[in-house]
Amino acid sequence: MLCVGPDESASTPRGHVAGLPDYGWRVPMSYKCNVKCSPFAKPRIGQIPQYIGLGLRYARFWIAKKRQGRRPFIDHLNQMKHKPIYGCPLGGIGSGSIGRGYKGEFCRFQMVPGMYHYHVIDANQFIVSIRRDGRTIYQKVLSCAQHKKSGSLNEWDWSFSPNNGLYHALYPRAWSIFCIPEYQLTLTCRQVSPVLPHDYLETSLPSAAFVWDVTNESHTDLEVSIAFTFKNGQGTKEDRCGGVWCQDFRLDCDGDAAAKGVAIHQEFSGMKCSYGIAAKQTEKISVSVLTTFDPNGSGAEVWQSLKERGAFSDDISFTPSPPTSKGQEIASGVCARQLIKTNENGVFEFSLSWDMPKVQFGAKENTYTRRYAQFFGTNGDAAPQLCGLTLRNYPMWEEKIEAWQDPVLKSGSLPAWYKSAIFNELYFISDGGSVWIEASESNTLSEHLTVNEFGRFAYLEGQEYRMFNTYDVHHYSSFALLMLWPKLQLSLQYHYGDTVTVEDKERVKFLMAGHTGMRKVANCIPHDIGDPEDEPWIRINAYNIHPTDDWKDLNIKFILQVYRDYAATHDMDYLDFMYPKCQVLVESAKAWDKDGDGVIDNGGYADQTFDAWVMKGASSYCGGMWLVALRMMVAMAGVLGRTEEQMEYQAMLDKGKDAFEKKLWNGSYYNYDSSTSGYHDSIMADQLAGQWFLKASGLPDNSVFPADHVRTALLTIYKNNVLGFQDGHMGAINGTRPDGNMDLTSPQSEEFWTGVTYALGATMIQEGLIEEGFKTAYGAYHTCWDILGLHFQTPEAYTANKGYRSLAYMRPLAIWAIQWAIEKFQPQLMQIGAAQDVAIEKGLNVSEACKTSIPTDCHKDAVNPVDESEISLKYRNVIGTQAEFTSSDKVPIGDNINFGHKSFEVQKDQVIEQSNGILEVTDSSETNPPVSDADAAAGNGSDSTLLIVNGDDFDSPNDLSGNNLETTKNVTLQSGEIQKKVEKASV
Repeated sequence: MLCVGPDESASTPRGHVAGLPDYGWRVPMSYKCNVKCSPFAKPRIGQIPQYIGLGLRYARFWIAKKRQGRRPFIDHLNQMKHKPIYGCPLGGIGSGSIGRGYKGEFCRFQMVPGMYHYHVIDANQFIVSIRRDGRTIYQKVLSCAQHKKSGSLNEWDWSFSPNNGLYHALYPRAWSIFCIPEYQLTLTCRQVSPVLPHDYLETSLPSAAFVWDVTNESHTDLEVSIAFTFKNGQGTKEDRCGGVWCQDFRLDCDGDAAAKGVAIHQEFSGMKCSYGIAAKQTEKISVSVLTTFDPNGSGAEVWQSLKERGAFSDDISFTPSPPTSKGQEIASGVCARQLIKTNENGVFEFSLSWDMPKVQFGAKENTYTRRYAQFFGTNGDAAPQLCGLTLRNYPMWEEKIEAWQDPVLKSGSLPAWYKSAIFNELYFISDGGSVWIEASESNTLSEHLTVNEFGRFAYLEGQEYRMFNTYDVHHYSSFALLMLWPKLQLSLQYHYGDTVTVEDKERVKFLMAGHTGMRKVANCIPHDIGDPEDEPWIRINAYNIHPTDDWKDLNIKFILQVYRDYAATHDMDYLDFMYPKCQVLVESAKAWDKDGDGVIDNGGYADQTFDAWVMKGASSYCGGMWLVALRMMVAMAGVLGRTEEQMEYQAMLDKGKDAFEKKLWNGSYYNYDSSTSGYHDSIMADQLAGQWFLKASGLPDNSVFPADHVRTALLTIYKNNVLGFQDGHMGAINGTRPDGNMDLTSPQSEEFWTGVTYALGATMIQEGLIEEGFKTAYGAYHTCWDILGLHFQTPEAYTANKGYRSLAYMRPLAIWAIQWAIEKFQPQLMQIGAAQDVAIEKGLNVSEACKTSIPTDCHKDAVNPVDESEISLKYRNVIGTQAEFTSSDKVPIGDNINFGHKSFEVQKDQVIEQSNGILEVTDSSETNPPVSDADAAAGNGSDSTLLIVNGDDFDSPNDLSGNNLETTKNVTLQSGEIQKKVEKASV
């Protein structure tokens, strides 16, 4: 079977590099995203009136929070700036995380659950020293990140050339390659975190391994030292509070090996935390430590020690250092050294850990124990033991990771971009502020055995939207938990089930309308389980923009997840507990059917996950999910032998189905809603959210919606919401008008939601629209990861004018719904075979890979040598004067290249460009460079051919559909029986 979906991702590896996977997100360290993005701040003028009251009330709310010394749960006045530096994060799940940049930075710290600090720490580095004949001949910091010359550590050499570095990420692993051509030395750092599907022990560990493979291809033996340095804190003012101390350690490792390193003991917000760095000492490798140094000084003591002897001078003393005074910071180092003979390899093994077993949230009313602490104690001094375990166990972690990922990576049918996206988007499961706590204490003990055995789990809606387990969003991302850690999904569900009948009468002011109401109303699902700045699990519903007790999607999404989870796990205890909860929610939802037609009605205000895009009356989104919820109640009642209830729900479903079709089906798709608004007939990308879960749960395809309506609606969405923007390379816009233009009635209607795009792709694949599904999903990945520089911080939304909203968001985990769809409905795509999805070139050496794997500018194509059998094609698209996108590929000469609706026969040395309806075909060979604009205007040219077809000469660019353009000097374009002369064809 041939590859499905496009494969034009600029970061897709184009060549095999020894030691790296053939798939993942790969960029040279010289890569720089020059697209300037900005967070959403200003709605259109016509949209502003509806937000004036909200803006004023939010300003007062924001000021009040600041006076309390707290951060608002959404800080619209301090949004995250565009920072395209991030790579694969470190650590397991739920125990804190440390981010890394693709150039070698340590950044984005989250030690206190859910609370982030976005600082790059200069002192956290790897340093290489090369010695020959007892003399240091080379020493540099192994990072290509920019270092301020006026800053600290100026004795260190920060000049490693980014042209000699390569980065490759395939979460939870990443590879950083540093080439030193003058000494024919290649260093490859493999970063490994313990993220292991269906593992509920080691997956919770706060640690990572760094395995350096060093290849000496020179003609002389070289002594190589690699040092690892690390500073206390997270790059904040708290780092200088004092009382921090360090202590070196030595632990037995494998056999005769030992883990030697340093632990840094400190506190964050009054909670004990120790960092640990270590290296493995063996018969061939000597390890030395530097217990303390000043990270704000020149760094001379570190640099000179390494330069003079290729090692640190400290011996292991086990003596604690004096604690720092207020205003001081402290750092430590560990160095491994070995002789690498000519044409041989050497391996250096390092580990990093952090131990913060007891945690509190902002209100400090309760103390919780992290999951991993059951094995390491709760004193906060277990960083050395975690380092030792990491050095012993990382090989086993890698075996498990490869066994998990290989079926996808070895598929001969899945696109290469997808093989990167499916794993790299999973970064959020650890770097989404996640917290995994034991349920053994009195304040967390549950009546549910699953919760008590596997603990409680929470993760943020987004790093900027600081609410745990936001339910309307988790609905999309829940496929990741269910497929990989199903017990955590069930645990999360049990907690929400427990909240159904809970009532919290605390008065809360809602910012949109300005009125007050109860924090939690009985007989409904809450929006979230709380803000980590407050007291989650105790004070739920941190969201206070709208009251959510009558949100039309929350209750029914719970029912949808309950049945889907049961269908996947066959857990009867789970179903027995959840079914009565679902009954309560159905009874509450019945009150929303205002006209008694069997379909719930939206209220004409924000009452679902699109909380700035109003629905009124029956809606395709909520109404469709309501019908599916009824169908699932029928199924659950049947399993439990509740015959009368089963018949009751079936009657409700039959009545609602008829009304839904009559009110919303227009022959091509389901209208947005049944109101008389000017956008009631907009085409919503997410209109089949109910059908998505219905089929994913294994229920009969046509048991709610007619199969032909589902297929027709999906094709309409594909044509208008997907293909209508960037030739389908941008994902699915939330709303379009029937003529294909953007729905501009709301900021959210004109956004592209990454998670909704992935969910739509999954729906298409489930329904057999495989190519359409992959192309739809590709647009979201391509835009975020290749164009906008939002890798490892995938946002909730992006727009056509290079805007984004809510970086590092939960909903993009919906990509795992695509994997669910593949495994359940398209298993042929998982067959192992010769990959057709990317031309993996044989044997690139690392130096070549560093220079050719991706453009260093998002708007320029990689410059590759012209192969006699292949040529490079360049495509450039522009939406009006807005976002610009570029991609490149190589195509065999003689093949046809399909670009949008256009087809071209490939000839040697041609470049095809499209810009706003203009097509250019130019000679790209060095011998015949494109002529200048001045020469073209004067009629002077080379033997090359330049063809410009101005889209204004035709009714629309689509008039070019299906035609082959022949590149001759006198060119005509034939369209049916009409023949039009091209006005400008010169060179």
